[in-house]
Amino acid sequence: MSEEGLFEAVDTYINSLFVEDDPVLERAVERAAAAGLPEIQVSPGQGKLIYLLAKMIGARRILEVGTLGGYSTVWLGRALHKDGELVSIELEPAHVKVARETLADAGLDGSCRVVEGKALDAMQALSPPFDMVFLDANKDGYPAYLKQAIRLVRPGGLIVADNVVREGAVLKPSSVDANAIGAAAFNQALASHPQLEAIILQQVGVKGHDGLAVARVKD
Repeated sequence: MSEEGLFEAVDTYINSLFVEDDPVLERAVERAAAAGLPEIQVSPGQGKLIYLLAKMIGARRILEVGTLGGYSTVWLGRALHKDGELVSIELEPAHVKVARETLADAGLDGSCRVVEGKALDAMQALSPPFDMVFLDANKDGYPAYLKQAIRLVRPGGLIVADNVVREGAVLKPSSVDANAIGAAAFNQALASHPQLEAIILQQVGVKGHDGLAVARVKD
């Protein structure tokens, strides 16, 4: 077995242990594929991880930037406190439509809402406090999103960002790779910001080679 195949096999093994079969999530993936959405949603294991992070801090208010088809939104919505609220921002109208259908199917449309529009504009219109912000949108926008996330998240809350390693492209970003440039700038800002304590979890498996950043806003 190749090294890549081994990583994928271990990832599948982990998912089989810790992520139960879930018809709602399976339909979410099928619905997104049928609508022609790109298959770039978080993996089942990544979904379980962000769910656990939200649960661990008792999240009552979560902001997601980048809804896609609502797969990660369901994971986060299920982690909410019983009277909690999730706001998810999505630019593409077709994605918004699919995500809203998925949230209704999951029974989460009462606590989770999708805002259609540009992420930075929508974030600037929101008021704190949020317990958690999950970034999974255009990586060239991450540095600007981070500034808003710091404004919005309460002390002790979390800022989590997906796709911040990009198969190692952040080590020496190409001048034509806006996503790698944005991710690298985000990582540097995360590491140096005096209000944050953070780490990046390098990840390999069914989603390839990437990483998840986790930051806590200091008390």
